[in-house]
Amino acid sequence: MLRDVTLRDGLQLTGKVLPVERKVDIVRQLLAVGVPALEIGSMARPDLVPPMANTMELIAALSPEELQRCWVWVATPRHVEKAAAAGVRNFQYCFSASDAHNKANIGRSTEDSVAAMPDAVRLAREADGEIQLCLATSFTCPFDGPVDPERVLAIANDPRTEGACDIVIADTLGQAHPTQVSELISAVRDRTPHRRIVFHGHDTWGMGVANTLAALQAGATMVDGSLGGLGGCPFAPGASGNTSTEDILFATRPTWFTPPVLAELVGLTEDLLAELDEPNRSRTAEGARSKAAAFEWVTSAP
Repeated sequence: MLRDVTLRDGLQLTGKVLPVERKVDIVRQLLAVGVPALEIGSMARPDLVPPMANTMELIAALSPEELQRCWVWVATPRHVEKAAAAGVRNFQYCFSASDAHNKANIGRSTEDSVAAMPDAVRLAREADGEIQLCLATSFTCPFDGPVDPERVLAIANDPRTEGACDIVIADTLGQAHPTQVSELISAVRDRTPHRRIVFHGHDTWGMGVANTLAALQAGATMVDGSLGGLGGCPFAPGASGNTSTEDILFATRPTWFTPPVLAELVGLTEDLLAELDEPNRSRTAEGARSKAAAFEWVTSAP
């Protein structure tokens, strides 16, 4: 299953705040074409991540039914409490496997984030919601280098992280390769509590789609992507571009993904990236605008 993260991880590095009305429009277009799940915003401090400044307004503008398919990034129990009060029911509790990145990203040690997670789980449950355990820098840290897979597994097996419905394994820097991804996802599947595994990849080194496919083959059941490969982490030097939503869909071909759906997504991406003055990194979008007219996935620009 695909989760599109354009409105959170995709927008983080743009430096621009999309109006709430535009964000609502994007949410509804993506849900209407069949995208199963979205990540729509973050409870991060708006002075640190300005494009997330109107997340609460976006939440308020969506219906409970729409919010059932939407996730919001949180890093503290207080974040969960505030988001739940606004109507959120799907929480992605995120911290880094590496201390150095967690301190840069969240301002605390990894141990402090783990210690706070039971309260976050409790608050999510009190709101009849679900909470994910999201581990950024699961493969490499921009400050400390390679991350030992055993550290990821230790966090996943820590009793304080119990209660998470999913575990998100994030290749924050896009430096992993398919064998690494396959081995870590397989280890998480075999050696940690049973829960859905999510893979969050970046395409910094051109391995985004390959790593996503490796994750799916190893047992991941949800994968993240962003329209046009937009995005990256503002607190991780060298982290650019999520894996493109269009590229993931073209590679995996869920039943709802058809040539007309691709045409709509490509148009949405082109309009959004033009607004943001950002490049389109999707090879599928490029192919869709090619002159190979005999191929059913090629679509003409409107």
